[in-house]
Amino acid sequence: MTDIQTIKVYVSLGSNIGDTEDNLNQAVARLEKYEGIDPEVWSETYETEPQGLKDQPWFKNQVVRFDVDPELWSAEGFLSTLQAVEGQMDRVREIKNGPRPIDLDIILFGDRVIDSGSYLTVPHPRALERAFVLIPLTDIDPELVFPDGTSIADALKKIDYRTEGKKIYQD
Repeated sequence: MTDIQTIKVYVSLGSNIGDTEDNLNQAVARLEKYEGIDPEVWSETYETEPQGLKDQPWFKNQVVRFDVDPELWSAEGFLSTLQAVEGQMDRVREIKNGPRPIDLDIILFGDRVIDSGSYLTVPHPRALERAFVLIPLTDIDPELVFPDGTSIADALKKIDYRTEGKKIYQD
């Protein structure tokens, strides 16, 4: 995109069913087909311990920063598109925090703070509590500060987690 002030949108991707690495790549490729959505930076891919429901396969997680054209995309419209891609990839929401081929969450939509009730909350309400979001964010933008003034480093100091190479453990 040229001559347009884009919005930096950080999206957390997760998968623990099927070819997890391919699922992450396929989700980004599907999003890239939409006008005004350009993936710009990818984090490393991490293997992460499931949160909530523990009796399921570990996840592959990463964060991708997209440059999004604000003339074409509202945060709500972008979320709807993420959910459409999840549906195209056979995401079923039967079990809270259950196994899934793909999970796409908006972590940040520029510096906007949005609370539209149950549909969309940005920044993601649990992002600052999740090592599988914060560590990949560090890969992309280690100096990133959330709208409330919390840095990634400060958020990581407040949670209990450990890493072994590209594995993230968090209870």
